Amino acid sequence: MLTVRAPATSANLGSGFDVFGVALDRPADVVRVEKADEISIEVTGVGSQYIPEDPDKNTVGAVADALDAPAHIEIDKGVRPASGLGSSAASAAAAAVGLNELYDRGHSREELVPIAAKGEAVVSGDAHDDNVAPSIMGGFTIATDDGVTKVDADIPLVACLPDIVVSTRDARRVVPESARVDQLVETVGWAATLTTGMHRDDPHLVGEGMNDTVVTPARAELIDGYSQVRDAALDAGATGVTISGAGPTVIAACEEGNRRSVGTAMIDRFNSVGVEARVYQTEIGRGATLF
Repeated sequence: MLTVRAPATSANLGSGFDVFGVALDRPADVVRVEKADEISIEVTGVGSQYIPEDPDKNTVGAVADALDAPAHIEIDKGVRPASGLGSSAASAAAAAVGLNELYDRGHSREELVPIAAKGEAVVSGDAHDDNVAPSIMGGFTIATDDGVTKVDADIPLVACLPDIVVSTRDARRVVPESARVDQLVETVGWAATLTTGMHRDDPHLVGEGMNDTVVTPARAELIDGYSQVRDAALDAGATGVTISGAGPTVIAACEEGNRRSVGTAMIDRFNSVGVEARVYQTEIGRGATLF
């Protein structure tokens, strides 16, 4: 039996819709894989009651099929489903790394990204690499049709998860089908700024690059209190704030010494609009780890 820890992730980061992602130091899923004659799945942990154990309906089942690696797979969920923190991606990433090792398939970490993305498609309806790439490879990732580019960045982050459920499918339905040229120009500038910030380990550039006037405003309507929470985080010292993935988690970049004040401000503001929340004081972390 092999054990793999795969981290939660934050995708999009405002200006990098369906392209940017970061691995978070915490929380994480832990997945155990053991060779078997057929695929079987057991799920425990946070939100496990909402996750099907049928291999045809679970992300790890699709990954095992893609690798031709039948196994008994135990998933201990640390990343809440429908959180905007890449919950299904964490399980898929862990399964891909574990089964690749268990069956000695010989795939590189980058080669495992599209395989894990097939598991993502079970949940979201489409195979996207922006969460599975950082969960497998760690750091800040840029996922395109040509592959994945990784940057080992060091940026303090605060992830605030409200007690709200936003499904990936619902969040995709509200994404605008078009954007104005001036919005595209703005987005390119912000994405370039964020990428430069990652290379320089500069939370101020990263925060500035989290701006977005196309996707984030549409998804913000699905999160009670988002604009108030964003303003509170910025007032408390955040350098940038946006929606993590499909939401409802709100992610903020900041300087090292401001994580506690930013997290407290975000929780307090969610509470002021009648929404309970929890916060993760975290940072950009490493990818899936074998034990």
